[in-house]
Amino acid sequence: MKLTMRLAAVTAAVLLAAGCGAAGTSAPHPSPSPSSARASAPATAPGSAPASAPGSAPASAPFAYQPLFPFGSVAEVQAWQAGYAAGGHEPWHLNPGLTALAFTQGYLGFGRIDKVAAVSLSGGDARVTVGFHRPDGHVSAAAVLHLVKYGSGKYVPWEVVGTDDTTLTLDIPVYGGTATSPVRIGGKITGVDESLRAEVRRLGSSGPVGTYCCPPGQVITIVVHTGGHVAAVERFAVTGVRAG
Repeated sequence: MKLTMRLAAVTAAVLLAAGCGAAGTSAPHPSPSPSSARASAPATAPGSAPASAPGSAPASAPFAYQPLFPFGSVAEVQAWQAGYAAGGHEPWHLNPGLTALAFTQGYLGFGRIDKVAAVSLSGGDARVTVGFHRPDGHVSAAAVLHLVKYGSGKYVPWEVVGTDDTTLTLDIPVYGGTATSPVRIGGKITGVDESLRAEVRRLGSSGPVGTYCCPPGQVITIVVHTGGHVAAVERFAVTGVRAG
């Protein structure tokens, strides 16, 4: 059954970071101009996944999502493209599976979620299922990450814009909206779970920023995760908003 969970207010003057449509939906939402926060991505990403060929996007097309990771702006994308063209800098940006794992392990800090269980590609759009090995050896899915190509030109990198799940969703606050502190978050989970936890993150920070005050307009990521049965984190969902 579906159980609506109203999680306790998060004491933070800032909110979510860019992401895809609220967890559970894949509809794009208009995005204000991206923030200039610097992404903290590893030089090499763990795990393996099928590499995707570089693509291109119309330079005039506006980015329809919240850019959560690894780039906070088109300027950052262009800086990476120049480095890649000159010396092959950080090629993992062209691989949706590796980008998804870098987001999960490096940005969210979920180290045990180290497997790419599935990758579904459709043009400049990708759904990447990430998970972990259960004690019985099977891979358990933790989330379906939504990624899209960000930028234009010869080498267009992948950007995490949210999660696209049905068993655990983050619906409040609305994806791409503005949030102020304290923020009430809510969503749906299949079944009953008493171990849900919520965190607020932003690019450029090495950990949760639950009490950090961000400038208005800063894109932030809100993540809800649950676990404790066979792993510390077994399922998670994210959404992106802007600080009010």
